[in-house]
Amino acid sequence: MTRKTVLVVLFDGVQSLDVTGPVEVFTGAGRHSGDPYEIRTASPDGAPVRASSGLTLVPDGALSGTAGAGVPHTLLVPGGSGTRRPAPRLVDWLREHARHAERIVSVCSGALLLAEAGLLDGRRATTHWSLCDRLARNYPAVDVDPDPIFVRDGKIATSAGVTAGIDLALALVEEDHGRDTALAVARHLVVFLRRPGNQAQFSVQLAAQTARREPLREVQRWITEHPDADLSVESLAERARLSPRHFARAFQLETGTTPGRYVEGVRLEHARRLLEDTTDGVERISRACGYGTPEAMRRAFVKALGTAPAEYRRRFRPCPSPELTH
Repeated sequence: MTRKTVLVVLFDGVQSLDVTGPVEVFTGAGRHSGDPYEIRTASPDGAPVRASSGLTLVPDGALSGTAGAGVPHTLLVPGGSGTRRPAPRLVDWLREHARHAERIVSVCSGALLLAEAGLLDGRRATTHWSLCDRLARNYPAVDVDPDPIFVRDGKIATSAGVTAGIDLALALVEEDHGRDTALAVARHLVVFLRRPGNQAQFSVQLAAQTARREPLREVQRWITEHPDADLSVESLAERARLSPRHFARAFQLETGTTPGRYVEGVRLEHARRLLEDTTDGVERISRACGYGTPEAMRRAFVKALGTAPAEYRRRFRPCPSPELTH
């Protein structure tokens, strides 16, 4: 049986979790399946690199010496602060050698390295949400999708920030070894198997700013914990002990969005999670999320996502495993 090789590129300023997260997934999959991956690491000159966290990572060798080991099955390109001004020889190596790998995978800002090497031209890709504008602006030939946690386009897969690399690695393990192996690894690492690739990168709470004043922060928490409650401006203003006009103005000033939009986002996010993670009917979910009726929830989904709740569930809810239904 031929082992699948995983070659991990290292460089100064690499994000250590971009490396160790996927590596732990691949290593765990090998233990469970009895068909281990051969994992190798390489830096441009073979010297140890200093991660953005200050950790020192010691590679197995230099990128220039990897040719003798054959074409890797999976080439993993992590991100980190070192992608801001990458070493030219790293980009040159990727431009010349990366395309020969059977699969090319980037985590977080590793997509910038692939784009600089011309590997993403004409392809759909993603990266950390804070870098999507930069990726689109600097590399107009790349079709940047800022929403998903990972994107597959042919043999190239790009993923969002840090932990999304684990989600992508689990998806690749499921592809290589089946759902049971990926599920065993996910359970061992205490992570979900697996967040759908098209799941949004960040929650409403991360997208909006956290209010400075405690009464407004408490309102934000209340909205998140009680999406089915009366979340009108008047009701929320009363909870913050402010007049409705003052509350609406202060909330937008401190969070960057209006109370109404914030509530809409929280309810939509909660509904998406229930559709992905439960078998509850649309009517029950619509009540639990404060929509009141399935029709109101359907209109919200079509407006925000371009699809109805039932279709969203069909597309993005992971297929049930026999092991999970017993």
